[in-house]
Amino acid sequence: MGYAVQLRILADRCGVATSYEGWDKQRKQVSDGSLKHILGALGVRCDTLDTIVQSLHEIDEKPWRRTLPPVLVVTQGSDSHIPVHVPHGTQVRVWVRTEHGAHVGVDQVNVWTEPREIDGVLIGRATFAVPASLSTGWHSIHAEPDSGAPAVCSLVVTPKRLTTADKFAADQRWGLAAQLYSIRSRRSWGIGDLADLSDIAHIAGSVHGADFVLVNPLHAAQPQPPLERSPYLPTTRRFVNPLYIRVEDIPEAALLPETAHRQMHDYAAKYAKSNTDPNRIRRNSVYRAKLKVLETIFRVPLSPHRRGSLDRYLSAEGEGLLEFATWCALIEKYGAASPKWRKSLRDPSGVAESRIKLADRIAFYSWLQWICDEQLASAQEAATDAGMSIGIIHDLAVGVQQGGADAWVLGDALTTGVSVGAPPDAFNQQGQVWNQPPWHPWRLAEQGYVPFRDMLRTVLRRAGGLRIDHILGFFRLWWIPEGESAAEGTYVTFDHEALIGILVLEAQRADAVIIGEDLGVFEPIVQDYLSARGVLGTSILWFEHGESAPIPPEDYRTLCLTSVNTHDLPPTAGYLAGEHIRLRAELGLLEQDEATERANDARDREAILQLARDRGLLAADADEVQTVDALHALIARSPSMLLSVALADAVGERRIQNQPGTDETQYSNWSIPLADGEGNVVGVEDLIDNARFTRLVRALRPNPDGDRPEAHLGQQ
Repeated sequence: MGYAVQLRILADRCGVATSYEGWDKQRKQVSDGSLKHILGALGVRCDTLDTIVQSLHEIDEKPWRRTLPPVLVVTQGSDSHIPVHVPHGTQVRVWVRTEHGAHVGVDQVNVWTEPREIDGVLIGRATFAVPASLSTGWHSIHAEPDSGAPAVCSLVVTPKRLTTADKFAADQRWGLAAQLYSIRSRRSWGIGDLADLSDIAHIAGSVHGADFVLVNPLHAAQPQPPLERSPYLPTTRRFVNPLYIRVEDIPEAALLPETAHRQMHDYAAKYAKSNTDPNRIRRNSVYRAKLKVLETIFRVPLSPHRRGSLDRYLSAEGEGLLEFATWCALIEKYGAASPKWRKSLRDPSGVAESRIKLADRIAFYSWLQWICDEQLASAQEAATDAGMSIGIIHDLAVGVQQGGADAWVLGDALTTGVSVGAPPDAFNQQGQVWNQPPWHPWRLAEQGYVPFRDMLRTVLRRAGGLRIDHILGFFRLWWIPEGESAAEGTYVTFDHEALIGILVLEAQRADAVIIGEDLGVFEPIVQDYLSARGVLGTSILWFEHGESAPIPPEDYRTLCLTSVNTHDLPPTAGYLAGEHIRLRAELGLLEQDEATERANDARDREAILQLARDRGLLAADADEVQTVDALHALIARSPSMLLSVALADAVGERRIQNQPGTDETQYSNWSIPLADGEGNVVGVEDLIDNARFTRLVRALRPNPDGDRPEAHLGQQ
């Protein structure tokens, strides 16, 4: 066979798709150049026919070269086996040490596998059964041959199904989806913060009867301005952006010296003026001011009780927090462009001397995360105190920045030379390049999935739920060779059973609901698999189309979070007016002429509106407000466990928060303050008695007698 054929065989063996079905249902072939680049990023040699043959040989032999696999992730109660490789004829004893320290014997099963010669030694495979009695958790497998070195690997026993959402099966719940930075209160410093989140949760729960608030990712950006504006392009997904700290709520702020206390209030007064600006969010200037005050508060001695709380937090987050704080301190001192990052600073294990010199700054950045953790805990407590059954649902971004903290800390667990993105589709016809390094599927497994686990644990620590952006990436992810367009990428598969299993395990332990954003092009097994594991899917009214007509909401999934729109589309009022077409045409993002796009969009939109009319929810002469209400009443007809109302819809906002495929020179992504349809700022306090919000909630939720509300056919 020739080079091109063998290259495709190698790619298939490595989980790299050689062809795929596009959004237009057409089969597309991946170029040899893209396959070579992506295989190279995985560390697989494929330059010549000989190296391909050698790589295929190495893949076949790799499992036989180690006594135990790097990690074994199984489902509790399943018939799972442990492969053990030892010289043929060697006796081996295998047992499990549970995470609580107990030893559990393991029985060998009668499974014959033909021995193989590896480097002149005949290697056999002994097969052992994972004890069905093991509880869920992080255990270890130990193998001790009667000759040779002992071996150990991680054994992760995951729940068959996440049960945290089961309590909502009989009673549909709803909540708000909010971009936290965009909604300010009278006490904000020009940007929404964690105290505002507490107040939003209190108002949504106690006044309007919501059961959750879903917020944008709160992941950390750069340690010093300028900050990346997109919450979906963080420097780490494990830790929090201190921009969201409410400075005055830190207990030690009350103990500041008079001059420092006055400075804090002067800054607060200065930036509070920005709360009334409907056009712009000033992240960088706000963060500079907050950092100045935070550094002063950091100097205030802690009481014994507070010191104990900080110490417990530092111990719980461990080395991961220390490495993140070290990265922050190094970036602050040297800058991201310093040549030192390519030399003396490139390896986290080689910065011991810098850690000593920068100990105070490392302590400061660690302290900031403790403050974030405390204020996140307060927000979740405010939510549950307000009667919310879930509380705060956090959002996990797909990935992180190239050259950010995670890229430095996690090392080869992330893949270099490629970027995560999305192939061309109906809404982004040029595809998307997200400039994020993906997990390296094999090296992540070699590390026992510990980086993935630790990230989940930290994010879930103060959460009632977690939305996983693009959960399809747990199955396969679109990899794009560095420097190429999105269309030059292809799919790379991941061990979804391991990733979803660990997600389910950590969520069960945190008593958190998991929602997977499963929109876009996906394989048929995805939604069924997620449902079987107890993970909610996502339905967006505008996207729920069958072969020739929209899917009736009554046929939506039960285990699902359903909403009318998403943050990558204009709010419903803007969508009804065709703002997404106008903006994409203005920015040159359309693949077809504008008239054709508008005609197709109007056809699809009208089909959805007709569903509402057919159910008596929408009059023929309905105005904008009535139409928005009717569409929310329409999704309430679905059996979906959870309904999500965009805060932008609740107050009449028309502007889109993010236009995919653009940068900050083209559109003010992630920087639009919350306002109503007339451009008037809507603050947190305004949500208490906002007439449009109250009316939309009335359209969404059942009447006291249990029936769904009928349409607002008349005038308000």
